[in-house]
Amino acid sequence: MRGLVLGGGGLAGIAWQTGLLHGLAETGLDVPGTADHILGTSAGSTVAGQLASGLPLAELYRRQTDPARQNHEIVPPAEALGALFETIEKLLAEITDPAELRRRIGRLALDADTVPAAERHAVIAGRLPAHEWPAWPLTLTAVDADTGEPRTFDRHSGVTLVDAVAASCAVPGIWPPVEIDGRRYMDGGIRSSNNADLMTGQQTVLVLAPMTDPFLAAELQTLEATGRVLAVTPDEDSRAAFGINPLDTAVRTPAAEAGLAQGRRIADQVRELWTD
Repeated sequence: MRGLVLGGGGLAGIAWQTGLLHGLAETGLDVPGTADHILGTSAGSTVAGQLASGLPLAELYRRQTDPARQNHEIVPPAEALGALFETIEKLLAEITDPAELRRRIGRLALDADTVPAAERHAVIAGRLPAHEWPAWPLTLTAVDADTGEPRTFDRHSGVTLVDAVAASCAVPGIWPPVEIDGRRYMDGGIRSSNNADLMTGQQTVLVLAPMTDPFLAAELQTLEATGRVLAVTPDEDSRAAFGINPLDTAVRTPAAEAGLAQGRRIADQVRELWTD
């Protein structure tokens, strides 16, 4: 059983992961098409949702690099993202209990003055070429903003794909929490940027991790206890392409192109894991 983990990383992460998967596909390695299970968090939930449409990776790549195909996005002020990172760093320094940390961030999310929920929902809907869950196993992550409890969504959850992706991408303090069945959800990355440990039990796991994640090393150890795992992070060129604001629409083309080049370069390494 092979699992693909798609992590968080803003618009840069969406573009980079798309480019990297396309680069692998150009070498004959169709990772999404041969995965038994895909797990998406935040940006990764968008990538997974786009893969669910059945469009070829080449087309999904063009949707990232061709301005005529790029979807409409709302760009938050760079200072808002900086303020969020500063706040989370302070909370990390003073709170050791992960559940309490998530609850504190949840209060930040619920109190924040953001764009209207309907406006943000329309952006997410525009990202996805199709709005139906795929037949293959797909799991998306989110966090209850009131309780701090993690939540996963799949095609059996009774939740639309658009709502699930929107919840997984609801960066606290930047985007509004997403209400589903009377509960309000924020970004799945508040538990972990990748949530890779949720793939425990898969024999082979490929993790695409666009952002630095302090939990990733422990999650990889958990996965290695039951199978083989490879984590791919942005190389030097990809990190440079991300720029200073991963939510800036201008990063999409360079991040996707850098991902494409990286995917081609690491194809043999990934093939050794994926096809052995």
